[in-house]
Amino acid sequence: MKFAIITHVNHIQQANNYFGYAPYVHEMNIWFKYVDEVIIVAPIKKGASTAIDSSYKHEKIDFIKVPDFSFTSFSRIFSSILKLPIIFWKVFFAMKDADHIHLRCPGNMGLIGCFVQILFPNKIKTAKYAGNWDSKSKQPFTYNLQKWILSNTFLTRNMQVLVYGNWKNQSKNIKPFFTATYSDSEKEVVAKTNLNSVINFVFVGSLVFGKNPLYAIKLVEKLAKKGKSVILNLYGEGAEKESLQNYIRKNNLHDFIFLHGNKNKEIIKIAYQKSHFVILPSKSEGWPKAIAEGMFWGCVPLATKISCVPFMLDFGNRGVLLEMDLNQDINQIENIISDENNFRNKSILAQNWSQYYTLEFFETEVKKLLLK
Repeated sequence: MKFAIITHVNHIQQANNYFGYAPYVHEMNIWFKYVDEVIIVAPIKKGASTAIDSSYKHEKIDFIKVPDFSFTSFSRIFSSILKLPIIFWKVFFAMKDADHIHLRCPGNMGLIGCFVQILFPNKIKTAKYAGNWDSKSKQPFTYNLQKWILSNTFLTRNMQVLVYGNWKNQSKNIKPFFTATYSDSEKEVVAKTNLNSVINFVFVGSLVFGKNPLYAIKLVEKLAKKGKSVILNLYGEGAEKESLQNYIRKNNLHDFIFLHGNKNKEIIKIAYQKSHFVILPSKSEGWPKAIAEGMFWGCVPLATKISCVPFMLDFGNRGVLLEMDLNQDINQIENIISDENNFRNKSILAQNWSQYYTLEFFETEVKKLLLK
């Protein structure tokens, strides 16, 4: 089987290896186990791979480079319009050559893929919609356009669309799905230390406005001011890093709030194991891996009510759905901290749920999609 991926993920080429964002690449390597040849249509950027990058594992990869493009400014719109014909043709010929077409959405390349796949109604296709599938959420027009095309079974045929969450009133090609980080062999019961000592919080994600790391800092800062012994470790890089450093310095928080930058999977795993709570006050998510990963190691999740998060947290039974009101959210957290049994119960429920979604289970489901 010749498997074509259309993705917006930026790649880095080093010798004959192609590197990309590690969670995405690890997932695709599972798909690759069941295909003979791979065609990847994606942009390549200059630079060296980092701690959060990984390489594809397949002996036969045909990488078709396309220029990166966006419509965020007038100058970029003009240059992007000039690039579009080239990108469309490259996507078309990749799809024409493939036995199975796989789109990664939402994104600029995913949008092009949504249009071009219409020309191949008889080919087997899958699309992974890694964003928020909730139709009631406010999203960019291009995201809604991708969702509309993918859901339209007249325009989009022979395709299974993998989405996060189980939503009502969906077309027959929409399939609730998930992602995974850890294997069955890694399952273990993590004994969390008592909450009457130091309470550990962890934030894992890009330090960008949309992930709202400042709100995580303010939550822990408020708990410290109320006399709690707390620590917050933040892992990630991003445009907000300098402003967060300034906030920590200005408010003398350096004794209990720490920015660690990007770290590899093993270091993050240890951080989850040592933490009581995982925080993600994000404005937009698909399947928030940081929440699922933290839950795997018994962290009680503190997350916003977006996308499939309410399903993941069983509407508050195995975590806290943040209201994004500091006082309300502090009250919710304090209610758990003050009741050790409540914390332990939520921790166990979170772990039991997350440990169901292992890499082995994920691979079984991917295999079903490819070998139908």
